[in-house]
Amino acid sequence: MSLDLIVDGERWRAHLRTVASSTPGLVPVAKGNGYGLGLGRLARRAEWLGVDTLAVGTYDELPEVASRFPGSLLVLTPWRPWVAPLAPDLQRRVIHTISRPADLGALTARQQAPRVVLERMTSMRRHGLSAAELWDTAPIARRRARIEGVTIHLPMTGGNLAEARRLMDDVVGAEASTVWISHLTLDELRSLQAAYPDITIRPRVGTGLWLGDRGALSVTAKVLDVHPLSRGESYGYRQRHGASGHLVIASGGTAHGIGLAAPSGDAGLRGRAAVAAKGGLETLGVLRSPYVLDGKPLHFAEPPHMQASMLLLPRGTRVPEVGEKLDVRVRYTATTFDSVTVS
Repeated sequence: MSLDLIVDGERWRAHLRTVASSTPGLVPVAKGNGYGLGLGRLARRAEWLGVDTLAVGTYDELPEVASRFPGSLLVLTPWRPWVAPLAPDLQRRVIHTISRPADLGALTARQQAPRVVLERMTSMRRHGLSAAELWDTAPIARRRARIEGVTIHLPMTGGNLAEARRLMDDVVGAEASTVWISHLTLDELRSLQAAYPDITIRPRVGTGLWLGDRGALSVTAKVLDVHPLSRGESYGYRQRHGASGHLVIASGGTAHGIGLAAPSGDAGLRGRAAVAAKGGLETLGVLRSPYVLDGKPLHFAEPPHMQASMLLLPRGTRVPEVGEKLDVRVRYTATTFDSVTVS
């Protein structure tokens, strides 16, 4: 009774090798739920790829990857004074991100010669140093820490080369020899490297690496029960009434992330129209689910339960057998699977 992620191992590994071979200086990113695959699995794959550094999202993620990946560990979330001191063996491996001048002093007061990257503020405006702060902080970092370069976190809107070039001038001003950067295409990376041949470019890649070949990944749920439904007959926690057909009870619920959605990133007319249409359907008690039978999406009968979902099967549709698998279309970074199988 599970929600399962199945990975075509040969195809997935071929994709990983392709990305690694075409991306010099690659720094894989393993954070959150490990893009649905699990942090430990990604850490082992990073070692298999032969990279020297793995990036994680937070300090809390370090223990799960540190025992499975022997190289350096870059923490993307900037260091703050409330971060617990690291064990001595991790202190040698962890690269801290510094996004405020004061944090460099606080970190070096706690740990002798820590490894650090200095984060330059970008149009993301999430974390980072201004150009002046970067230039002032870099000489201090060279005296009191082991500076590993400058890190730049670009937005995901595409066409970031112009901003990257502008910020690279600040990297040159800080006399940094390495820049860690995200969200550039391969062509943009090559262009940047050609323009700054004396600076080492370290591209950080997460989604494009682990989830870049979606055809290698599939998600299935099991049919747990099927019940005939007569017109007007009540069902579910909320005792709704529906048309005649069948109720299909399938594995997977809110505990897995089913039915939980992040805010839409599409601010255009089409995106707003889709949100409005979805809201209108919800007021009528109709909401398309991620479950698919014979290539057609099914609708939720009511909001998903914790570990199972009730689905409406219209009259005339093929009725699945108990134990049959349904395809499920999910957002991998927001889904917890009961099992992950890599062939």
